[in-house]
Amino acid sequence: MIVVGVDGSPESLAALRFAIAEARLRGCGVKAVAAWRLPGSAYGGGIAPYLPDPREFERAARDALEQALAAVASEAEGVTVRAVVLEGDAAHVLVEESEGAVQLVVGCRNLGFVGRLLQASVSGHCARDAHCPVTVVHA
Repeated sequence: MIVVGVDGSPESLAALRFAIAEARLRGCGVKAVAAWRLPGSAYGGGIAPYLPDPREFERAARDALEQALAAVASEAEGVTVRAVVLEGDAAHVLVEESEGAVQLVVGCRNLGFVGRLLQASVSGHCARDAHCPVTVVHA
């Protein structure tokens, strides 16, 4: 099984396409994983912070995953693709899901030096901690 992270971005769509092509070559399936979590700002600093409904975030992740799968449906013919939506930080979820996988595929957003400093790199975290080989795909 090849695990691929999908968040709806063009980079994750490229990663999904790569994972499907690789799975076809290897004769295995694909597990397309979308992760979601409540942002830290949801807990606010006020007396009565607004706590958004977690189902909104889960629904957004599910919608993004479904749209990505629909976009590659013709390319995925003959390849078993399983969609999974999990709660948690994307990097940690993907590393956990990589256990037992033959490959983990993630997209890379090319944030530049400052962007990488300000935002933890999911692809970097996965490359460092995954339980299987990792492919980082640039859109």
